[in-house]
Amino acid sequence: MTNQEMIKLFEDCGAKLSGHFLLTSGRHSDTYMQCAKLFENPQVSETLCKALTQKMGVLGVDVVASPAIGGIIMGYELAKQRGKRNVFCERVENKMELRRGFDIQKGTKVLVCEDVVTTGGSIKEVIDLMEFLGAQVVACCSIVDRSNGSIDFGVPYHSLLSLQVTSYEKQNCPQCKSGIGDAYKMGSRK
Repeated sequence: MTNQEMIKLFEDCGAKLSGHFLLTSGRHSDTYMQCAKLFENPQVSETLCKALTQKMGVLGVDVVASPAIGGIIMGYELAKQRGKRNVFCERVENKMELRRGFDIQKGTKVLVCEDVVTTGGSIKEVIDLMEFLGAQVVACCSIVDRSNGSIDFGVPYHSLLSLQVTSYEKQNCPQCKSGIGDAYKMGSRK
């Protein structure tokens, strides 16, 4: 899928939003890419993850790992596409953990996925956790890369839509300075 086709899909699904948003990273933006609106349709989920799987090619992974909540459906569908196991990580007291009886054995080859990347913080946290558990992270991926490829994860990184969406620290946000009001929180992190 081209960037134009992806943007049209976001627009058609009502997943490209304009306004004043507080991103999961803590930054502010006037654009929000709500992948949850894409993933509410199983056929769209399957199509996107199939395209991403084809783009990444053969990776030789044992498990797909994602951060909750945004990466759960994507991780499940990518694991299904590859015929592999799927786990997700959760934040407990601001630290990423593997819960719910999930386990990662030493030497496990992992693909880490997230729906949208802005600063890469969630993917980096999952990579750090997987490496702490003795796994080998082979690659990472997302549906949307809001950094336009500027983040280095230390492993190959793949995305379906790469674009530069401006985001600001709160003190530099033009919308905050203009008195528009508080930024609306769409993400899952509190």
